[in-house]
Amino acid sequence: MKGCYLKFYVQERRRLHGVLAYEWILEKAKAARIHGGSAFQAIAGFGRHGVLHEQHFVELAGDVPVEIGFAVTDEEADRLLQLIRDEHVSVFYVRVPAEFGVINEDLPHVPHT
Repeated sequence: MKGCYLKFYVQERRRLHGVLAYEWILEKAKAARIHGGSAFQAIAGFGRHGVLHEQHFVELAGDVPVEIGFAVTDEEADRLLQLIRDEHVSVFYVRVPAEFGVINEDLPHVPHT
C-alpha cells in the first residue's frame, strides 16, 4: 500500500490540553481511525530553539524528544493533521512518502510465549 509515514516530535514532558503530548497525539490518531502508532523516546536531540536535551541515567522523567509515528494512507494523514489543527496547538511534524503492508497477512497470528 502506498501512503506516508507521518511523525510528530514533542518534548517528553510537554502537555497539550493537560495531557502528555505524545499520549494526546496517540489519542487523536485513535479518534481519526488510525490503525496503529508508536511513540519513541530519544536519548538526545535539539529542536528549532537549538537547546540540546539529553537523557541521563539518574533522571526518571526527562525532557528528551519523543517521536510519534504512523504509517498511514494520505487520507488518514490528512484527517489526523486536520484534527490537530482544529485543536489550535503547535506541533512539528514530518510527512514522507512510504510503502507499507503486512508480509504473509493470511497466516494466523501466534502470540509470543
